[in-house]
Amino acid sequence: MTVYPLTGVIRPYAWGSRTAIAELQGRPTPAEGPEAELWLGAHPGDPSTVPGPDGPVELTRLIADDPDGQLGPATAKTFGPRLPYLMKVLAAGAPLSLQAHPDAEYARDAYARQEADPALPKNYTDAHHKPEMLVALTPFEALCGFRDPATAATVIAGFGLPRLDPVVDVLRAGDIGAAVRLLLTWPAEDRDALIAEVVTAALPGDESHQLAVRLAAHYPGDPGVLVALLLNLVRLAPGEAIWMPAGNLHAYLDGLGVELMAASDNVLRGGLTPKRVDVDELLRVLRFEVLDEPLLPAVPVAPGVDTWHVPVPDFALHRIELDGTRPPIEVPAGGPRIVLCAAGTVFAGQSEDGTPVELAPGTAAYVPAGAGAIKVAGTGRVFVASVPGAAS
Repeated sequence: MTVYPLTGVIRPYAWGSRTAIAELQGRPTPAEGPEAELWLGAHPGDPSTVPGPDGPVELTRLIADDPDGQLGPATAKTFGPRLPYLMKVLAAGAPLSLQAHPDAEYARDAYARQEADPALPKNYTDAHHKPEMLVALTPFEALCGFRDPATAATVIAGFGLPRLDPVVDVLRAGDIGAAVRLLLTWPAEDRDALIAEVVTAALPGDESHQLAVRLAAHYPGDPGVLVALLLNLVRLAPGEAIWMPAGNLHAYLDGLGVELMAASDNVLRGGLTPKRVDVDELLRVLRFEVLDEPLLPAVPVAPGVDTWHVPVPDFALHRIELDGTRPPIEVPAGGPRIVLCAAGTVFAGQSEDGTPVELAPGTAAYVPAGAGAIKVAGTGRVFVASVPGAAS
């Protein structure tokens, strides 16, 4: 089987950057509108395409027509005729919503209940979980996981607002869930005044207080401004990664990164959004555990090759550095693969005419399982998404 050039779809969410993805791909900036996410995969919401004899062919169709050849028999048996992961280039020009995702069992059961009862809120788009990881391509800011509630209590108390005392009290008692519920169920008619008072009371030298001011500028009157202060503020250097398992409350604030996740669009929001927040459902999904270390370390597996260990069967991610002096490097993964170029000029596998597929920054290739082992060459950096344990 051949290796295909892969054309993704850019989603224009309002929070997207007008420069980051365009600069990566060498296009003029600013773009005409916000460019938030470049989707690379076979998610039915926006499938990527490969060249076909009569024009572009959606990756979903390619897989549906030959699941064993495209995915490999083991992957097709485990996940059905679907690519189990979705790769994205994410460009946050403004803060995203606070959000969390269900685990696999809960997603399956909740989706079944929802589909069986038309009266239930439509919180789920599919029956799958959505764990995800992100590797920074530029300096990147994110909120990831709950921090020590005692620390959060000190931050909230620092505003000196007596009406926040109940929130401070439950945090000092170690009850993160009660604090989240108090904030997200704050009376709607009083939210504008509360957040305005928070902004006025914010201390100039306090990092968390100034984060609240920044978030309130984007989402005035949103209690998520205060929920955000219960989370770890993470600043990633290029190449550093974070991991968001099921139940982890998180939000991206600013920067460009490569994101890899299970192929689902199940999102439960917890604020910093004009969209509906189902507080009760969110609280059922959240894990109120302190996350002491949000960073996910890279692990070298071969010269020039790193990976990140994540405890899910849906995806794996490798980063390959090509300095122009080494011989071509075999991609240490099999099954269906997506190769994304993040820097330089890289050549991957063999196209239909027998020549290597050339990749520039921000472009990608799709490698079917039936293509077997492939090598990458050139000078630059690539990220390879795959299914763990899939045979070459």
